[in-house]
Amino acid sequence: MEAYHSLTLLQQELKQEKYSLKSVVEHYLKQIEEQKDLNVFLEVYATEALAKADELQQKLDTAKPLGKLFGLVIGIKDVLVHQNHKVRSASKILEGFESQFTGTAVQRLLDEDAIIIGAQNCDEFAMGSSNENSAFGPTLNAADNSRVPGGSSGASAVAVQAGLCMASLGTDTGGSVRQPAAFCGVVGIKPTYSRVSRYGLIAFASSFDCIGIFSNNVEDNARILEVIAGHDEYDSTVSKEEVPAYSDNLQLNKKMKIAYIKETLENEALQSEIKEATLSKLEWLKKEGHQVEEVTFPHLDYVLPTYYILTTAEASTNLSRFDGVRYGYRAPEAHNMESMYKLSRSQGFGEEVKRRIMLGTFVLSASYFDAYYTKAQKVRRIIRDETREMLSEYDFIVMPTTPTTAFPLGANRDNPAEMYLEDIFTVQANVSGIPAISIPNGVDDQNLPIGLQIMTDVFKESELYSFAEYLMQS
Repeated sequence: MEAYHSLTLLQQELKQEKYSLKSVVEHYLKQIEEQKDLNVFLEVYATEALAKADELQQKLDTAKPLGKLFGLVIGIKDVLVHQNHKVRSASKILEGFESQFTGTAVQRLLDEDAIIIGAQNCDEFAMGSSNENSAFGPTLNAADNSRVPGGSSGASAVAVQAGLCMASLGTDTGGSVRQPAAFCGVVGIKPTYSRVSRYGLIAFASSFDCIGIFSNNVEDNARILEVIAGHDEYDSTVSKEEVPAYSDNLQLNKKMKIAYIKETLENEALQSEIKEATLSKLEWLKKEGHQVEEVTFPHLDYVLPTYYILTTAEASTNLSRFDGVRYGYRAPEAHNMESMYKLSRSQGFGEEVKRRIMLGTFVLSASYFDAYYTKAQKVRRIIRDETREMLSEYDFIVMPTTPTTAFPLGANRDNPAEMYLEDIFTVQANVSGIPAISIPNGVDDQNLPIGLQIMTDVFKESELYSFAEYLMQS
């Protein structure tokens, strides 16, 4: 059978009995096995997925009501908990741990008849931009196996790119859905902060973390978001804002006012093919009658430092719970409580996670708290206010998703500053709390995918999806 790129088409053909749902799941399991060298899945739920397919097939055959996501084969990033399944956060520190409950977003997928096929690799505790920080080895980009897929949700992007499942749930703290989406040539959204419950998401930086979605097309992405979004009694930070039927409103019915930030296109790190592809899209929009204007964002250089000060501080606090005492890895040679703490955390965490914990502990220390953390919070508010002020004048901000296409494996591993700069265009949305989406925008001269990022104001995902669909159709 073919690899399905549209849930609507799959559902139609299942109802026409062209395929059985079990054969669909078997197809994806076969693809996962044949492409296991990509190192996408840390665990495949083969028996469970096939049993779920049989259960849903029976619902179809007996004409029972079907869920919105009936038949969707989806993977979940290994930071989202699923009851009685292992969750590792791609880290040695959670060795042997099984979740005692299912997170809200995952449960809502199951409630609407999706089939979860497995847990996907990622950068350890979602910290990274290349998927090379996993304790289980790097994931490879299906477009070129010598290249990274992006991070931290790189494997979730590759799963969709390589046809190992129809969609994936990832997480986006500073670009961890949009950057891999760009590197892998798929659609990836970071919703408004608080749009989707974080209950069941192992925290990296709680005031930044968002559950996002990878898909082959905008319609599937929109349909998944309308299922997982919305109020949740288990998460006090989630919004009670009504969730529109995103997938029913994908038509663009008017001309838009679009801004592009001058500093992004003049950035020295921007690859020439990405600049040309972005300018080409902006010119096309002008020819189509949309108002496209250049704007300046003088605080762009402060976005990345602000992000890293605040997220490392939050990571330092959040990861203090992984101590070898109650669950997960415990150093076997520990001989007293102090050595148990020190050895378990030193051996259990990878280099990048330890680096960020130390940075975060430093900026939260009494001597430096006001100089770094307090000041960064003030700058965050300025960046948020300026971004939202821009979006009060314009419908969308359009920019490249990444400064480069997928870089070679190992290229930035010894230079954390270079790795952090890969997030330079994506972190603004996280610092500001606004929604942003990355869609494919051609390829470079090495046939590597290029991404285009679109940002809009809070809770305007419906408009974001319709504009993204318009650009995809173009």
